[in-house]
Amino acid sequence: MKDLYRLARTAVWLAFFGALYQELKKPDAERTWHGKVAGVVPYDFRLPTFERLREAYWNPESDQIFSERVFGVGWAVNVPVAARRVAALVDQYADASRSLRGPRKKRSSARVSE
Repeated sequence: MKDLYRLARTAVWLAFFGALYQELKKPDAERTWHGKVAGVVPYDFRLPTFERLREAYWNPESDQIFSERVFGVGWAVNVPVAARRVAALVDQYADASRSLRGPRKKRSSARVSE
């Protein structure tokens, strides 16, 4: 588990430095401070705005779970979409487990006294 954590941490640092390198090699007039490292990993070093925060983390109209991060390198999680998907998976699991258990016997509400 430690090795996986170290690998992920190294990947994040490489993406961060790759993004900085990508921006700093451009002439001053062409630096946007946002884009994608190697065309895959999004980065954004601009000051976050409320609108961009809301679009990244709370956009219920979208179908994407992951969106571009508002500040830094990587992706953000669109909370309402992720919650919908998790709820759908839980419902699907509950339905499947109910069908595997079969019909349940009705319990009598009256207790047997001894």
